Amino acid sequence: MQRLPTWAVAGGSLLIGFGVADLTGVRALGGIVLFLAALWCGLRWRREQGLAVAIALVAVYLAAFVLSHPLGKAIGSWPAVFVVSAFVAAIVWARVDRFAAPGTGVSAPAAR
Repeated sequence: MQRLPTWAVAGGSLLIGFGVADLTGVRALGGIVLFLAALWCGLRWRREQGLAVAIALVAVYLAAFVLSHPLGKAIGSWPAVFVVSAFVAAIVWARVDRFAAPGTGVSAPAAR
């Protein structure tokens, strides 16, 4: 069974988290989506890539979330979320998921 690629979870959760917060008017609900996605991705990255990579990628995720706010003031909320989501997804794909063997969903082993 093919596992879910982490680039999709990381990038998609930023979109879904903002969508939940926007549609419900409850920012904390969007925050829960972001927290759970970052936790899931971080644990998987740690297991498959090592602690340093996991910390770096979670930092990218959090930085993108923070930067989406001033970017949103410049270009609008949804466009900003699309930009940072694409950025996070691309970084994660390039560092982790592009190395997965086709059909396995398993990332390359951590470089030590």
